[in-house]
Amino acid sequence: MIPAGNSKQNIDRFLGFQDEYDRYRPEAPPLVTELLTNYLGSRPALVADIGCGTGLSTFLWRESAGSVVGIEPNPDMLAKALDKLARQGQQQSLSFIQGYSNQLPFDSGSVDIITCSQSFHWMEPVSTLQEISRCLRQGGVFAAYDCDWPLVLQADIETRYKQLISAADELLDVLQPAAEQAHKWDKEGHLGRIEASGCFSFAREIVFHNTEECDAERYVGLALSQGGIQTVLKLRSSALEQLISDFSVAVEQYFQGRTLPVHISYRMRVGIK
Repeated sequence: MIPAGNSKQNIDRFLGFQDEYDRYRPEAPPLVTELLTNYLGSRPALVADIGCGTGLSTFLWRESAGSVVGIEPNPDMLAKALDKLARQGQQQSLSFIQGYSNQLPFDSGSVDIITCSQSFHWMEPVSTLQEISRCLRQGGVFAAYDCDWPLVLQADIETRYKQLISAADELLDVLQPAAEQAHKWDKEGHLGRIEASGCFSFAREIVFHNTEECDAERYVGLALSQGGIQTVLKLRSSALEQLISDFSVAVEQYFQGRTLPVHISYRMRVGIK
């Protein structure tokens, strides 16, 4: 049973494309552990990564914390994370469990660092921040961080990407009743919500970047891994076919079979209890 304050539509949005999500989405960069450990002031004994998806932001902490727990409500995403863990060899320091952002399986004051990577905008913020505050020890650190989409590449391609995302959102307004649509909170409001919660003594935004290797398949796959596009495709609508084809051709023409370093911008909102 889903606890009150959680949206089944938000959780179900990520059903069925866990393999594509894991293959094409960026991994969290090592700088995340450096920044947050420095704010904590010591090596964390326990890190919780909530809304962890397939673990792209969880495995990062294996060597940087005593124990790491990934929390994910979506069964398909969770199954992918567990499969990756099994294939890499079970590690006592790392685990994944099904759970919800406003009902975490931790004792009060027991967690050093809590992160939300690409996920906080899907969570009801008031109850989530209260639960995060309950779980964090005094001086503990919360961080919500996200990539800027699209990844930095070229003006025409980035414009086509934005048109594709907008078209998917407009289609969903037609294809889905409002009650069945997922709802997200604007990322620009994360810092204000952290400050307004009254749960943290310090809050700020940090901007940084990372680079990853990317080819045309990955750049297109990353675009198609966005939840709005996936929802349209799952509804068996062909309305995006031409836009997807045009976008794919433009991307392939740019990469010309090459694998190139691509710039990824991040925005992190931090709160210290």
